[in-house]
Amino acid sequence: MFDFQAGEILLINKPYKWTSFDVVGKIRQVLKQQLGIKKIKVGHAGTLDPLATGLLIVCTGKYTKRIEEFQGMDKTYSGTFYLGATTPSYDMETAVDKTFEISHLTEKEIIGACKKFTGLQQQVPPLFSAVKIGGRRAYDFARNQQECKIEPREINIININITAIRLPEVDFMIVCSKGTYIRALARDLGNALGCGAYLNALRRDAIGTYKIEDAITPEQFEFLIAQQANK
Repeated sequence: MFDFQAGEILLINKPYKWTSFDVVGKIRQVLKQQLGIKKIKVGHAGTLDPLATGLLIVCTGKYTKRIEEFQGMDKTYSGTFYLGATTPSYDMETAVDKTFEISHLTEKEIIGACKKFTGLQQQVPPLFSAVKIGGRRAYDFARNQQECKIEPREINIININITAIRLPEVDFMIVCSKGTYIRALARDLGNALGCGAYLNALRRDAIGTYKIEDAITPEQFEFLIAQQANK
C-alpha cells in the first residue's frame, strides 16, 4: 500500500509531448479523485522537455523535501542528433531555419568532435528554455523575439557514446551532470562540425541509480491507484 502523505518516490515514464508539469498535475488529480486526498504536495525532480520522453522522478508528501537530492544526480540520456540543419530551439519544437552540406563528413570526424565535449565545460543554455533572466523565463524572450543574454553554466559530460551513424542522423548515449542541456550540445556539435545540428529525439534513461525500466506511465499509475482505492 502506498502512503502518499508520508511520502512516495514515483518513477514515471513521461509520454511524448507531455510537459513535466502535466505529469505532476495528473498524479495530483489521480490522488484527489481516486483516494480522496484533498491537499498534497507533489513535485518532480528535474524537468524534461515536452518533446523528450523517459524517466521523471515524482515525489509526494514529505518526500518533496528530497527533490533537490535527486536533481543533483547524474543523468543518462539516449537519443538522436540530426546533422546538416538548425532550428531556433535546437530541437523539433521549431522549424528548420538553415541547412548545410554534410556529404564530406566522416564517421571519424563525427566521433572525434563528440568526444571533445566530454569533461567539465561551460555551456550556454538554449534561449527556448526555463532558465530565468531577470525574473523572466528565457522562452518568454524567445517567443516574443526579444534579445537577451544567457550566461554560460558549468556542466560535466561524463561520457558520450555514439551508438549509430546513418547520416544525417547520429544516435548517442550520454551520461552528464545536472544542468546539462542536450539540445545545447546538439547546437555546439553542429558548430564544431561546421554543418549545424539539432536534437531529433531524446529519452532520459536514468537518474543516478533509478532506471527507466522501473518506471510506469501516468495511465499505469492511475490504474494502480484505482486498484488500491477499490480494496
